[in-house]
Amino acid sequence: MRDVTNGWFLRYLHANGASVLFIAIYLHIFRGLYYGSYTSPRESLWCIGVVLLLLMIATAFIGYVLPWGQMSFWGATVITSLASALPIVGESIVSWLWGGFSVDNATLNRFFSLHYLLPFGLVALSGAHLAALHQYGSNNPIGVAGDKLMLYPYYFVKDFVGWLLFGLLLCLLVVYSPNALGHPDNYISANPMSTPAHIVPEWYFLWVYAILRSIPNKLGGVCAILLVFISLFCLPWLSSNRIRSTLFRPVFECFYWLFVADCAILSWIGAQPVEEPFIIIGQGCSLYFFFFLLLCVPLQARFERVFARWA
Repeated sequence: MRDVTNGWFLRYLHANGASVLFIAIYLHIFRGLYYGSYTSPRESLWCIGVVLLLLMIATAFIGYVLPWGQMSFWGATVITSLASALPIVGESIVSWLWGGFSVDNATLNRFFSLHYLLPFGLVALSGAHLAALHQYGSNNPIGVAGDKLMLYPYYFVKDFVGWLLFGLLLCLLVVYSPNALGHPDNYISANPMSTPAHIVPEWYFLWVYAILRSIPNKLGGVCAILLVFISLFCLPWLSSNRIRSTLFRPVFECFYWLFVADCAILSWIGAQPVEEPFIIIGQGCSLYFFFFLLLCVPLQARFERVFARWA
């Protein structure tokens, strides 16, 4: 920021660009859930998207460590230590990630290399995601297959407006509030001898962090995080509803909007201290998160078919 001309602009553009990207990704995911974009024949499209999300989270977390502030250092210590909960291989994985006996310079070098290399995997997966999308075309709000529209001019104009809106948001953040989405403690140099009162990750990790710390057992927390992505990955096979769009499913729509509110509350809980009543609220929200994905999505379709026969 000091030694490179316009270095402040490059750094804030990079940091806030990640936040704006995650805003777009989360909107994209909720849109896909609402319109049933995960159902047949778009299973491969959805699954590639889930792997993309997981790789994006890993890349963003590694990038969060690189500023080497207090939150970066202790966040890396907490998250990488979770691997030690795995039986037999856990301690070896932690030592490999650290490159030694603790989070240190070797860890920073490894994370810097990974933060450079992983985006190439993101590019490859994005290409596969677009190829899967091209095979069957994009889903539509009513969920019924019909005449396809050309990319230009309809989708081009629509997406161009979206690009302009997100570009405006990014410019406002970079120029006027570059640190609005960051944590002030991360401007304090990393100090292994001083633990922050409350370790808070970046805002786009908060919902995962809330689920993780809702489980008092370390191994249970790791399993819960794995279950999050397994549930999302298996969603096309969990759902058996012939009606894709939530527009025509009023009961399911109520559960859906509760799920959206639940994710927002989880993000809020993740930024709060680990104390009551935040612990019990986080546990309740985590239960509903899995209830929606593992029970509501598959069972709601069966109930709707039964009610349709009765009607």
